[in-house]
Amino acid sequence: MKWRFHLTRIAGIDIYVHATFFLLLAFLLVAAYAGPDGDWGAVVGRFIFVVLLFAIVVMHEYGHVLAARRYGIGTRDIVLYPIGGVASLERMPDKPHQELIVALAGPAVNVVLAAILFVINYFVGTTTFPDIMPWEATALEQLMLVNIWLFAFNMLPAYPMDGGRALRALLAMVMPPNRATAWAATIGQGMAVLFVIAGAYFNIFLSIIGVFVWIGAAQESAAARVRAALQGVRIRQAMITHFETLEADDSLGTAIDHILAGFQQDFPVLEGGRIVGVLTRADLFHALAEQSREARVREVMQTDFRTTTPDEPLNHALPRFDGCDCPTMPVLDEHGHIVGLLTMENLGEFVAIRGALDQNPRRKR
Repeated sequence: MKWRFHLTRIAGIDIYVHATFFLLLAFLLVAAYAGPDGDWGAVVGRFIFVVLLFAIVVMHEYGHVLAARRYGIGTRDIVLYPIGGVASLERMPDKPHQELIVALAGPAVNVVLAAILFVINYFVGTTTFPDIMPWEATALEQLMLVNIWLFAFNMLPAYPMDGGRALRALLAMVMPPNRATAWAATIGQGMAVLFVIAGAYFNIFLSIIGVFVWIGAAQESAAARVRAALQGVRIRQAMITHFETLEADDSLGTAIDHILAGFQQDFPVLEGGRIVGVLTRADLFHALAEQSREARVREVMQTDFRTTTPDEPLNHALPRFDGCDCPTMPVLDEHGHIVGLLTMENLGEFVAIRGALDQNPRRKR
């Protein structure tokens, strides 16, 4: 949640603006005022254009969101960055053709918007499409050109951009998903290098985008390897089953005793046998710096946490860690009783052990 600010909520999805967006906005407004025709009117006009531009970006992201919702996939939130928006889907579709539709839904929104703006421009009586030049275009024409540019740019095969995801989906139709991701990520990183080189000659902004594409492709490739390692694994196979719990009215001193006596970092908090929160190590230390050991756990615990069940696939539960400040996920049985804990650290150990076992030649006999 750091460095982003809540903007609004539409169709049950929270929209956030990253702090760096305001830096871009300030730069554009100052540039408008300092320009040859700079005055407060130019500043207001530039501000309105930027707002409309990012409204288009939001509609683009909702294309992905609504397509994913069609396949029963929820969206945690949408975050607006200076280089565009990111819709955080709970997971990607399992079937390649579904992933292809979700990837293409965003650019399809830009095509529809460009067509609508073209019709409006045509009947308003402005210049026809072949005659439009960006530096001579009206505001409506510029918005149309923006949608055309967004469509063309997003369809570049630079994974994890939309075109790269579409490429991965097409490759996954003819080869294993892991190989498809590896190929898409390699092509994406190749495109990232081209962005960086082009940025050095034309516009530094392209180089910045290239860096983000390179990092994103590497992260997606690593995440795909993790998903492959967890394929078919249930929560019960990886969860921690030996753990301590706290009562909501316990003192922080009790939590300290548990930490010193073992290796557990975070503690599920119960009240009447039901889980009501999670006390994390970070929250405990922060509270001890401001309060006494006698403070109650209920005053410090986190009440915004995710839960899972023993038989849920690990691949489905893992994305719920994103966007949540609580690093521990309690595992509950069908009666709501806690039977285990799932943490990123334990998950990493499970993946490492599974990888080591897969490389053991004696196990493959």
